[in-house]
Amino acid sequence: MKGTLFLIPAPLGDCSLEMVVPAGVESVVGRLDYFIVENVRTARRYIRKLVPDKPIDPITFYTLNKHTPSREIAGFLKPLEEGFDVGLVSEAGVPGIADPGEEAVAEAQRRGIVVVPMVGPSSIILALMGSGLNAENFAFNGYLPIKSGERIRKINALEKKSRHESQTQIFMETPYRNGKLLADILNQCMDETWLCIASEITTEREIIRTRTIRQWKKQVPDLHKKPTIFILSVPSKH
Repeated sequence: MKGTLFLIPAPLGDCSLEMVVPAGVESVVGRLDYFIVENVRTARRYIRKLVPDKPIDPITFYTLNKHTPSREIAGFLKPLEEGFDVGLVSEAGVPGIADPGEEAVAEAQRRGIVVVPMVGPSSIILALMGSGLNAENFAFNGYLPIKSGERIRKINALEKKSRHESQTQIFMETPYRNGKLLADILNQCMDETWLCIASEITTEREIIRTRTIRQWKKQVPDLHKKPTIFILSVPSKH
């Protein structure tokens, strides 16, 4: 009988685990001996904090990040094929969403392995919940292009799509490039377009604010090196 792949949520930042990680996660992590993780050091620290009495040294860790060759993933699933349960842990938030872990999940599905996602913090969903923008029709676009010209064209396309389809557009950026992305948004988008900036979610420094582009231009926030979700929505015209 094959094992089960548990998708283990991790905190989004420095916050109380009790506020963001359900108690059931602790019991599952406490009995697992195999983990697929984005960063071993971070994962070890998280497991130690979540289950203080759990021995760390006997645990087998497999590293799965953006640099991991796809051919190695099959080996990470070998314990599952042998009947052992395995935990998949992202660097932050829930695994498989804008996260390299999706490749392990996809391979597990192809092999008929049971996948159990566990409840935890998702910056994307939490940002949308707190934005007050249309949450019935929305799209997550991941990371926008790095090159300025391509990024500007993408922003214009997302704003146009939001206007024509009444669809909220969600996207993100590597924290140290937030300033360039925000500058392009403010320069390109219409003044009446709504923009939610959700930064450092679940931490004491959390900010989730929805303003028009015109309002944001009057007070531009400093988002440098702060994990941030951007949500764009063009108001419907009646």
